[in-house]
Amino acid sequence: MNPPARAHSTSLRLPRFLLALLAAWLAVFASACGNSHGGDAAPAGTRAYAFVSNGDSHTVTVVDLPRLEPVATLRVGRNPTGVRAHPTRPEVYVVATGSNWVAVIDAQRRKVTARIRVGRRPFFVDFSPDGRYAYVANSGSRSLSVINCAQQRVEATLRVGRGPGLARVSPDGRWVVVTNRADSTVSLLTTNPLEVVATIPVARNPEDIAILPDGSKAFVSASGSNQVSVINLERRTLLANIPVGKTPVDLVLKPDGGELFVANFDSHTLTIINTWTNDVTETLLAARQPARLLPSPDGARLYVSHFGSNQVSVLQTATRTLEANIQVGHRPDALALSSHPPLLLVANAGSGDLAVIPQRGEALAAVVPVGRSPRGIAVVSVPAESRSPRTPPQD
Repeated sequence: MNPPARAHSTSLRLPRFLLALLAAWLAVFASACGNSHGGDAAPAGTRAYAFVSNGDSHTVTVVDLPRLEPVATLRVGRNPTGVRAHPTRPEVYVVATGSNWVAVIDAQRRKVTARIRVGRRPFFVDFSPDGRYAYVANSGSRSLSVINCAQQRVEATLRVGRGPGLARVSPDGRWVVVTNRADSTVSLLTTNPLEVVATIPVARNPEDIAILPDGSKAFVSASGSNQVSVINLERRTLLANIPVGKTPVDLVLKPDGGELFVANFDSHTLTIINTWTNDVTETLLAARQPARLLPSPDGARLYVSHFGSNQVSVLQTATRTLEANIQVGHRPDALALSSHPPLLLVANAGSGDLAVIPQRGEALAAVVPVGRSPRGIAVVSVPAESRSPRTPPQD
C-alpha cells in the first residue's frame, strides 16, 4: 500500500444527548486543564472551529469544537488537500489540487471569499511568519506561486525543479525550501530579495521538510531512498544523507529543535535524529504504517497516526514511553490540536470522519462525520456568536 496522499465505511456515532454531555464535560476539563499541553484557556468571547478538507467530496466541513458537530459545508474546488489557518488573520487557506487554485475562507462568516489561481496540481500552502505571503508549490508546473495575502493575488511565480511537492518557510522568514520529487533536488530561495539561490541534489524522491528554529538547517525526508537529507541553509550545501526506515513520509521537530522524529511508513518504525550531530539516536517500533506525527506544544508528548492499524499512539518524548494506543476510524491520517477545548483531532481518510480525543484522555471521545477522504485539518478561534447557526453548502 502506498503512503496516504499529503486517502465509506461505518464508524462510531454518538447520540446527540451524549455529545451534549461530552461537550459540557470538555468545557469543565478545559477550565481545569487549559494550561497543560493544550495551551492557554480560550480568550474570552471566542469559539474554536475545525476546518476539514474533504478530498473526494470537494468540500471543507466546519466543525464547532465545543459542541462537537458540523455547522457548515463549503464548496472549495476539486480535490482539496492542504489546509492552513492564516497566522494573523481569521482566514483559512485551502489548496484545491484538481482546480489549480487556493480558496480563502472567512473563518468568522464561514464563507469562501476568494479563489486564487496558481499553477497545476498544487498540494500544500505555507505562510511567512508575518502572514504577508503564502507559498504554494505547483507539482505540475515546475513552479512556486507567491501569494500576497492582503491583496489575495499571486504576486510572483518562480521556476523550480521537476515535480515540486512542498514549499516550507523557515521560522525566521528568510528562506523558502522546495522539495522537487521528480528530479531529487531541493530549490532554495531567499525571501529578500525573492529569488532561487541554489538547487541542491538530495536523496531520491524528497517529500517532507523540517527547518530548525534558528533557520540554520533543513531536514528532508526522501521516500525513494529511505533517507533523510540534511542541508546547511547558509552554505547552501548538502551535509549528510542519514539512513532511516523504509519510506520516510513525515517529519516533526521537538519545539526546541534538538530532536527530529521520522515516521517510516513501510517499516512501521519511528526514527529519532539528533539535529546537532545529524546522528540517529534511536529507532522505535510503531504500529502499522505510521503516517503523521504531531508534538504537543510543550514537546512532552508525540501523537502518531497509524494508517494501517486504525490507531493513534501517544508517546512520552523524554522517556520514549507509550502512554496509549487509541482505536480511531479507518485509515487515520492528518492530526491537529485544539487548545480550547483541549482536544486531539484525527482525520480518518477511509471512514470520512473526525475522531475527537481529549488531549489527556486515553480513549476515543467522539466521532464527527465530515466528507469523503478528509485530508487536512486547520483549527481557528474566532469571536463567539450568541448561537452557532448551520451554514448551508455554498454554490
